[in-house]
Amino acid sequence: MAELLDDVRKALERLELPDGGNLISRDMIRALREETGAVRFVIEAPSPEIARLMEPLRQAAERAVGQVPGVTSVSAVLTAHDAPKAPSLKIGGHAKAQEGPMRPPGVKTILAIGSGKGGVGKSTVSSNLAVALARAGKRVGLLDADIHGPSQPRMFGLTDKPQSPDGKMITPLKAHGVTVMSIGSMLAEDKAVIWRGPMLMGALQQMLMQVNWGTQDVLIVDLPPGTGDVQMSLCQKSEVAGAIVVSTPQDVALLDARKALDAFATLKTPVLGLIENMAVFTCPHCGKDSHIFGHGGVAAEAEKLGVPLLAQLPIDLETRLGGDDGWPVALGDGPMAQAYAQLADRLIHGGIL
Repeated sequence: MAELLDDVRKALERLELPDGGNLISRDMIRALREETGAVRFVIEAPSPEIARLMEPLRQAAERAVGQVPGVTSVSAVLTAHDAPKAPSLKIGGHAKAQEGPMRPPGVKTILAIGSGKGGVGKSTVSSNLAVALARAGKRVGLLDADIHGPSQPRMFGLTDKPQSPDGKMITPLKAHGVTVMSIGSMLAEDKAVIWRGPMLMGALQQMLMQVNWGTQDVLIVDLPPGTGDVQMSLCQKSEVAGAIVVSTPQDVALLDARKALDAFATLKTPVLGLIENMAVFTCPHCGKDSHIFGHGGVAAEAEKLGVPLLAQLPIDLETRLGGDDGWPVALGDGPMAQAYAQLADRLIHGGIL
């Protein structure tokens, strides 16, 4: 069943939309089901007006899926919700005084994921870990706190804007079983955020406390790289259960990773472990392993510091493609999905979540 549904998704990926992307990357497929070869799914359009123009696409989707080996019948239905309104409250500004720590109601655990420098795959790890935890049965929220470089909307295929019906609280978006909030969903994709520290702290406070997160077992906070204002505000003004630091094995990355570890220690935030990303590249043609960024540096650092090495993740083409297409690789059944499932399982059964 799982393999047939994967083939169905691949068929739907080949149907390009006029304004870019496809039915899968734009997260427009709902209630995909298969029973003894009979496939049913819903195509959710962004608005009723667009849905009225999508009947040819619905028919094309049925034809494409009908050609997948093993499919005996296809039924596709069009639906749409009213177009969401842009939030009327302003994001940013100086943080407001409040009593006690920033703790969103209904959120059980706050987990920070950081890195000493950019480009090590911290946001990729955050998105896929969130999906893996959701697939393991946890209620998961993901806060994209990398305000200057938000990437989670792209990684989750989110194109809508969050709503704020009352101008006070924001209703976050949901995709792949994860509740997501990012300033990137509230601005044009190429719009720069040029804010000083006080504005960043105000935005973090709003995205923690003025978002209807609902009931969540864990809220993953995808931090910006480095050791700046957002890290300080989160760790000093909220109750963070712990942090995970992501690094590549190379010495330059490890230099900055050590600074991130020292920053969390200074802020009295427990480091739950390290993740070595881009640990190895396996050639798809010859099968040879190449350690492009060095070998074992993060593992050695973890042993030296006495913190767990939570995972060693390879450089993987499917991971990159999934991040670009809005379909995190942890949604699949391949080796990378299994690696993230094992990471999620380790956090759950280790008593962290």
